[in-house]
Amino acid sequence: MKKIYQYSQSRALFERARRVIPNGIPGHFNPAVQKPAGTYPYFVARAAGARFWDVDGNQFIDYMCGYGPMILGYDNPVVEEAVRAQVSRSDTCSLASPIMVELAEFLVDLIPMADWAYFAKNGADATNMAILIARAATGRRKVIAIEGGYHGSSPWMQAPGRTGITAEDHAEILRIPWNDLAALHGVLDEHQGEIAAFIASPYHHPVNQDNQLPADGYWQAVHKLLKQHGIVSICDDVRAGFRLDMRGSHEYFGYTPDLSCYCKAIANGYPISALVGIDSLRDTAAAIFQTGSFWFSAGPMAAALVCLQELQRLDAPTRILATGRKLLDGLVNIAREHGHELIVSGMPSMPYLRLAHEDGIGFHQALCGECTRRGVFLTSHHNLFISAAHSDADLQLTWDVFDDALASI
Repeated sequence: MKKIYQYSQSRALFERARRVIPNGIPGHFNPAVQKPAGTYPYFVARAAGARFWDVDGNQFIDYMCGYGPMILGYDNPVVEEAVRAQVSRSDTCSLASPIMVELAEFLVDLIPMADWAYFAKNGADATNMAILIARAATGRRKVIAIEGGYHGSSPWMQAPGRTGITAEDHAEILRIPWNDLAALHGVLDEHQGEIAAFIASPYHHPVNQDNQLPADGYWQAVHKLLKQHGIVSICDDVRAGFRLDMRGSHEYFGYTPDLSCYCKAIANGYPISALVGIDSLRDTAAAIFQTGSFWFSAGPMAAALVCLQELQRLDAPTRILATGRKLLDGLVNIAREHGHELIVSGMPSMPYLRLAHEDGIGFHQALCGECTRRGVFLTSHHNLFISAAHSDADLQLTWDVFDDALASI
């Protein structure tokens, strides 16, 4: 039996937080997201490699990687040294830093479809810029998106019915099912001459659902239709970017968008996002105004440049995909030995797991909670993330914990 963690310091700190912060911890880090209640810590003390330590001193192998930004390992020495060197010269200043030009040049060389690059802070910044460019370039307003697809927390992207979101926020968004060419034909016929853009992730990775890869020929057929109708193709590679292919996930699946959005793993945890695009949209992109107080911070740009260089040097996507396959094969076999079926969907570097059980999702939530209480940080509602820092020793300990957690429930 593995040691079962306790979270007394986390709980005490959360009670303090609730008095001064709405919900205590906002957004997707809110403890209410992690179920069953009491099986997850709330606050981190430090992190290194593929592990973090909570405020109670418990150590975890992290398969959420900060919900995606960590890809080389926490406190990666190469990234941290690059940031220190840049910040010692300048960070947020009254002028842009030369590192911005270097990073843009690197991205344009790295990503075949990219002729230019813009930088921001969050994934939603990049997707919002992409929509503005598409609307300005086409003179149209409507946007096609996938049902259950997520492109940030802007009002146009949040689920209808959420607090503060109005019907008007979604008036120009046309939702269609994933992998459904007939539905795409339908909205194109119904809204001829009105659609500015089609935005989608390279494969479908919603929360609380099995992930789905594109059907054979899907992207090729989609782009043929988009070109016929003069619609801008936007790849939201915020989550999967650099975990499948260094040239962009669209290259992995064999298609070429007009605009592509990146964030998450681009800088190993430092706050920066990027939008890259084709030359015919350059002038329109130049005319768009979007900015922020810290969009020109040079430290995160230095982190992004050296992170991408390290990922390229390591051939990280190949390595991470292989690590993911090895991890998942072991988990599937352990589940089978206990008489269960572990359903794996999505890509091995970003898998979504679901234990099939007559009790439904509750059983899988309990399993993830028990793994976490034993030192393997898993969530049940979201895809996991594999990093270049996850080692064979991490995998073995994960298998041992998974086996013990399954036995316990």
